[in-house]
Amino acid sequence: MTPTIREARPGDDARIGELLVDAFLSTYARKMPEVVYDDARKNDLRDVATKRGRAVVLAAEIDGKVVGTVAIFRPGAVDSEAWLPNSADLRHLAVDPKLHGKGVSRPLLDRAEAIARDEWKVDAICLHVRKGADGVARLYESRGFRRDPSGDIAKPTVTLEAYALRYSR
Repeated sequence: MTPTIREARPGDDARIGELLVDAFLSTYARKMPEVVYDDARKNDLRDVATKRGRAVVLAAEIDGKVVGTVAIFRPGAVDSEAWLPNSADLRHLAVDPKLHGKGVSRPLLDRAEAIARDEWKVDAICLHVRKGADGVARLYESRGFRRDPSGDIAKPTVTLEAYALRYSR
């Protein structure tokens, strides 16, 4: 059951938006019940059309259904939270909760990393993980991302811990 990875299309926006909301809410409800998403955050997650204009949004598809997504922002893109020079920003990885642990995230991340490393020739990929989301942090660490506190972001409602995957060029 290996998914096909492709660029998201306008017709995918609603499905990807709901996938993001469902995946984030169900994961946090189970692992960090104190995390609550307000309507503004849900609307931001659902705004896939704007994200596609600023980043490459990938879709994982199985049997014609979108079951996963991730976005990769070019260096200097609007909304990028990358803190290192010539770095891409990886955001919004989500997999249908029914398929967690089934290998959907691996090919999504493989493709996003290949775009940044091989096509864009970045020096690093940056990302942020909600403080306390240890399982998510371990996923990225298993792929070679390392903790970099210099990129941490402290917002009024959340602390985001920074990780980077650096390439030697």
